[in-house]
Amino acid sequence: MHNPPHPGEVLKALCLEPLHLTVTETARALGVSRKTISAILNGRSGISPEMAVRLSIAFDTGAESWLNQQLQFDLWHAEKHRNSLTVVKLSAA
Repeated sequence: MHNPPHPGEVLKALCLEPLHLTVTETARALGVSRKTISAILNGRSGISPEMAVRLSIAFDTGAESWLNQQLQFDLWHAEKHRNSLTVVKLSAA
């Protein structure tokens, strides 16, 4: 697995920039605060299921694709710390 981009990077590169949208315009269109969009674009916040639906409506995309991007990003970062986790392997006797 490679280091996937944060969904905010994808949102900015594939949605906002081609349409020349500002953070303010995007926030207004999505019905959320400017702070919320800024946090996503800057990788400080993730894509929630509700935000995925909002993005799917606004940009005519699949909500699942936004959630999958977030899942891949989160999982990659979690796997980086696999060896530092204290977990006991369980198995049926």
